[in-house]
Amino acid sequence: MNDADVSKQIQQMVRFIRQEAEEKAKEISVSAEEEFNIEKLQLVEAEKKKIRQEYDRKAKQMDVKKKIEYSMQLNASRIKVLQAQDDIVNSMKESAGKDLLKVANDKKAYKNLIKDLIVQSLLRLKEPAVLLRCREVDKKVVESVLEEAKRAYADKAKVSAPKVTVDGRVFLPPPPKGGDSHESYCSGGVVVASQDGKIVCENTLDARLDVVYRQKLPEIRKRLLG
Repeated sequence: MNDADVSKQIQQMVRFIRQEAEEKAKEISVSAEEEFNIEKLQLVEAEKKKIRQEYDRKAKQMDVKKKIEYSMQLNASRIKVLQAQDDIVNSMKESAGKDLLKVANDKKAYKNLIKDLIVQSLLRLKEPAVLLRCREVDKKVVESVLEEAKRAYADKAKVSAPKVTVDGRVFLPPPPKGGDSHESYCSGGVVVASQDGKIVCENTLDARLDVVYRQKLPEIRKRLLG
């Protein structure tokens, strides 16, 4: 084999090696690009997943926030309604309380009422001796009907007339002075207690109004407010 043949063969081998190298480089390039595209797609999908998760998290937060705000607004509305209802019912009680003040203006009717309240108190206590307190302005009225009230009690209870001591030192609060005075007051009536003070019958007009108010409050709310 002469030099020309050797040179030719060497060139063929070089071309073959170069071709194989180029093909291999191309394969590596294609494989690298595929791997790059796959990794890029995975990164894109991972970011998309993070974005969706973040969106879902914020959407849930907004939903919870809206529910909390709605609940607070609803509670605030309910409180306003309940407050308005209480204001209406309380105004009715205040109006009734003002009407009580007029009871004592009718001297004859109030005198009979005092007697009946004393009898009722004695029947509740059923004590042989009691202490009676009233407003200072009612002391003469109480003393004028006391004996009659004791006899009425004795007839109803079938017992001897009790000993009733009218407290001349401690009186119930006076009638209201009018205006916006916040001093304690009493619209009338009596308070009767056993001698040891363990049993007390508060039979004032104000106390009776409170009892009726508590008992009738559900019915009042139902009729007035539905």
